[in-house]
Amino acid sequence: MVDIIAILTESVDATAYWRKLKQHLKAEGNETVTACHGLKMQAADGKQRLTDVADTEQILRLIQSIPSKRAEPFKL
Repeated sequence: MVDIIAILTESVDATAYWRKLKQHLKAEGNETVTACHGLKMQAADGKQRLTDVADTEQILRLIQSIPSKRAEPFKL
């Protein structure tokens, strides 16, 4: 999820952006965030870290929540 946020928003800190977006979506009652699951994946430092992952449907719903011109082609 953080990789998608980084590409679509060009955010300096995509992890913080994702954290804030999750809070905002949960407050709205959006169930997309609760459907994201943590999966341990290897990080750049070689350690296994818990990472939010989602399926295609959840990712497309997330993209609809991102105000970005890079997200517009996916929204269409």
